[in-house]
Amino acid sequence: MPNYRKLNRRSDQRKAMLRDLVTHLIIHERIETTETKAKEVSRIMDKMITHGKKNTLESRRRAAQIVRFTEANEDQNALQKLFSDLAPRYQERQGGYTRIMKMGPRRGDATEMAIIELV
Repeated sequence: MPNYRKLNRRSDQRKAMLRDLVTHLIIHERIETTETKAKEVSRIMDKMITHGKKNTLESRRRAAQIVRFTEANEDQNALQKLFSDLAPRYQERQGGYTRIMKMGPRRGDATEMAIIELV
């Protein structure tokens, strides 16, 4: 995960947070987060779906480095959902798999919030 924003966190915390957000986006297909985090997650998620479309052993290993093995439903985890459900859905699409919709400022600290979802 090189060349990304620091997001005011140490590198281990930042990588863990981005991994969690990508995994939750795969499972729920729509999450609410800050606008800056949504932009970073969008970059990583596009790469994960591209790995899913290739569907080789190398692409599975690269995706497994980022996507956590969290249960997506009763019979598959997030990585399996990426390769079996999401990647075939975008087989004809050449990029732009995520959409970011701005929601306005958060009430507590006025941070710009956004919804990121799979198209």
